[in-house]
Amino acid sequence: MHREATGLAGARHTHYETLGSTNAEALALARAGERGPLWITAASQTAGRGRRGNAWVSAPGNLYATLLLTEPGPPERAPQLSFVTALALHDAVATAAPQLGPLLALKWPNDLLLGGAKLAGILIEGESEPVLTVAIGIGANCASHPSDTGYPATDLAAAGALVPPERLFAVLADAMARRLEQWRRGEGFAEIRADWLKRAAGLGQDIRVRLPEREFSGRFQGLDEAGRLLVAGAAGVTVVTAGEVFGLGLR
Repeated sequence: MHREATGLAGARHTHYETLGSTNAEALALARAGERGPLWITAASQTAGRGRRGNAWVSAPGNLYATLLLTEPGPPERAPQLSFVTALALHDAVATAAPQLGPLLALKWPNDLLLGGAKLAGILIEGESEPVLTVAIGIGANCASHPSDTGYPATDLAAAGALVPPERLFAVLADAMARRLEQWRRGEGFAEIRADWLKRAAGLGQDIRVRLPEREFSGRFQGLDEAGRLLVAGAAGVTVVTAGEVFGLGLR
């Protein structure tokens, strides 16, 4: 069963009690002609997924949401939406649980940390035909977190903040609308990048980066104008387009 609502920061909203994946549902709707902006939320997912095909544990009590957008900006700027979304997530948690604000940090490229442990993640998927459609998936641990992960994880309740997923979603939808307006279809990415760096975990510190073919270490120097990771080492600065970052209290 699902229910629909309107007026959520200019976007429609469909909520399901159980869904395979909010991202998969959004992309299926897009193939059927849905153009959004449309939020899809679910109380639980049976086939949630994270980056690189990893499963995303989807127990009830947490937030599972996807925002479907059509042609949000030039295709080459679509990856910037991970930074836009990360900032909106940071804004939303800091609003819903202000006491936790000082403990929040953003981990490149798309995680929200609370006290160094993963609180929320982002998965952006898109299709280019017949038009560019983007599904911005968000999973946030409100009431529980997985215990069998290869990195520390946490949830809002464990930190003493009782924030129902419905409350977090309401403030997230507003925050996302504001950050998309700031981004201005990519024209405002310099502002987004600056705001992201102010909240970045490990900036100026030594980190380890895992690529498909190798791992290396260096100092997290910042982001370039396209949002790629800059890691300074003995041989110079390495520019990373896609990879996993460790050494921020994570294994």
